[in-house]
Amino acid sequence: MKVKNKLRLGFGFLFIVVLLFGAVCMYYINRISNSAKIILKDNYESLSYCREMRNILDENTLPLNSVAIKNFNTQLTKEARNLTEPGEKENVKGLMKSFRQLQDKSKQTSITDILQAQKAARRYIRQIETINMKAIVNKNEAAHTSIDQGAMFLGLAVTFTFLILFSFSFNFPGIILNPLNTLLTGIRAIGQKNYSQRIHFAKNDEFAEVANAFNDMVIRLNEWENSNLSKLMSEKLRIETIIEQMEDAIIGVNENQEILFINTAAKKILNLGAEQTIERSVTDVAQRNDLFKSIIGQDKEGKPFKVVIDGKDAHFQLQVREIWVPNLSANGIQTLNIAKTRAGNVYILKNITEFKERDEAKTNFIATISHELKTPISSIKMSLKLMKDKRIGHINTEQQQLLEHIKDDSDRLLKITSELLELSQIETGNLQLNFLSVKPEQIVDYALSSVSFQAQQKEVTLQVIKDENLPMIMVDVEKTAWVLVNLLSNALRYSAEKSKIVISIVAQDNKVIFSVRDTGKGIDEQYQKRLFDRYFQVPTDGQNKTGSGLGLAISKDFIEAQSGHIWVQSAIGEGSTFSFELPGSK
Repeated sequence: MKVKNKLRLGFGFLFIVVLLFGAVCMYYINRISNSAKIILKDNYESLSYCREMRNILDENTLPLNSVAIKNFNTQLTKEARNLTEPGEKENVKGLMKSFRQLQDKSKQTSITDILQAQKAARRYIRQIETINMKAIVNKNEAAHTSIDQGAMFLGLAVTFTFLILFSFSFNFPGIILNPLNTLLTGIRAIGQKNYSQRIHFAKNDEFAEVANAFNDMVIRLNEWENSNLSKLMSEKLRIETIIEQMEDAIIGVNENQEILFINTAAKKILNLGAEQTIERSVTDVAQRNDLFKSIIGQDKEGKPFKVVIDGKDAHFQLQVREIWVPNLSANGIQTLNIAKTRAGNVYILKNITEFKERDEAKTNFIATISHELKTPISSIKMSLKLMKDKRIGHINTEQQQLLEHIKDDSDRLLKITSELLELSQIETGNLQLNFLSVKPEQIVDYALSSVSFQAQQKEVTLQVIKDENLPMIMVDVEKTAWVLVNLLSNALRYSAEKSKIVISIVAQDNKVIFSVRDTGKGIDEQYQKRLFDRYFQVPTDGQNKTGSGLGLAISKDFIEAQSGHIWVQSAIGEGSTFSFELPGSK
């Protein structure tokens, strides 16, 4: 039977039960009503007639006059037509006989006979009333009995109807809910990849059709799972093999902070040995391994660090990649949502030992070459100075120009050599700082004296703006002045003739900020982040492209070595402002 027909039969049964219950109620209510009507219609009217006849006898003298006789006869006639109880007819006949005696006016009738007739009439009236009163009492008791019976039957009907409806409401929903619960259990089992789940219904209805469709779906899912399981396992083994064969140390952590994978290189670096780490909590491993704790905490991200492996120094650089996976729909297809779900992190320790060794070799080479070149370059400058001395001999104009070019080139070579030496000291950690407590104005004065001749040649005005009562600063005067001279040299190089450069000194939060603002072309935003990188130079049209690209990088190292900070603010067509701050002397 179809579910639709079951619902129809169920609701039809409820409708019939309600009709039957209503019919029983109407029957007993009508029965109780009829019992009450009988009492009012029959016995109450007889009592009313008797009361009227007694009143006529009480209110009139004997013998009765014509009006009283007429009224009495009217009430007696009505009573004679309303004989409903046993014995009532005989008493009515006796009353009629007594009434005839009362209205007999012949001379043979004495007053004694009339009084006897009245007495008899009253006795018959009283007997008729007694009969009807007893009938009322009996009928009232019968009505109560009928009401009690009706109440009992109605109670039984209510109880029976309640039991039927309760049983129906308890059992009938199971016809719908039980198959639905079975289907829900099957669907949940499929959600947990239990493809052995099957659903069978004995009845041939819509649920049986759904069960057959469900079973077909499970069979197809099982076939799909079996066909793809081997492929997935193969891909998993391939990925694990690739990760294992990589020279870089790789650690995978899921969103629950559990280790998904870790290759042999990572175990060797972290000295984890052969202990089982897969699926272990990151917190558990970090408690016993400080290096792993710092890696997971990303304390070393982007910074080279050294680890001793097999008695040798090895250098590594940490890279962290967050893994995001696209949201998938129920059928495994990527949804259109832009948002993705975070699946964890991958930590990669890149072995930069070879690059570190090469960098150290490069640094030592540069330091050696710079040191070796500095002496001959100084000798060349000394020779140029001697050649310009007129005591040695006169030179013509062309020779003078050649000497000037040689001097410029030697100055440039000497400056590059000095910068390379400074850089090598920084890279090897041999930078020596001589901290002194000085006034900020001393550094500015020293820098201005170094660039004043160059400013005069371009007719550039150097304006100094400073706060009053500047605090003392604890710095290396030579290195700090070198930074300020470098910034002023760059500003002069890129400033137009007869322009102005503003040098400002500002105190802020026990720090002193030095700023150099020019009115040059400005620097494009895309180059500003790389200005302090080594060997980087802003692309230009060929003009003012001099130097080695080390000045700003060395300036940054000098300032940061003194617990300071350096930065730039610039915009195309608005010039540039280079600033650095140094802590005040406590």
